[in-house]
Amino acid sequence: MPGHFLVKSEPYKYAFDKLVADKRATWDGVRNFEARNNLRAMKAGDLLLYYHSNEGKEIVGVAKVVREAYPDPTAEDGDWSVVDIAPVKALTTPVSLATIREDKKLADMQLLRRSRLSVVPVTPAEFKRVLELGKTKL
Repeated sequence: MPGHFLVKSEPYKYAFDKLVADKRATWDGVRNFEARNNLRAMKAGDLLLYYHSNEGKEIVGVAKVVREAYPDPTAEDGDWSVVDIAPVKALTTPVSLATIREDKKLADMQLLRRSRLSVVPVTPAEFKRVLELGKTKL
């Protein structure tokens, strides 16, 4: 059974549509130890909720890990990691941060509790609920 995580990107930097067009991307530039450790916990095949931060503030798609953690080539110093990801599917209806906050089933979601992190784990129940709210089947 795959693991589940949420990754954040500002749409002007790397929107989900760009990932779809590129078909694959290296998730680099993470410079927080907790977020880095979450990257390192990812396994090939794990599913990712793709969140547009700052602009939009909504989950817009699902991606998957296609290469497990390896050293971040953009890091000039420090022990940082990246994973490679590929798109799976855009959500039929994006799920806004406001909707997530209002949903009792998502009250403990790390997106809300660890809001500053760019990579957080998601429980299988939370993942399923986001897909329900997004009217999306995988």
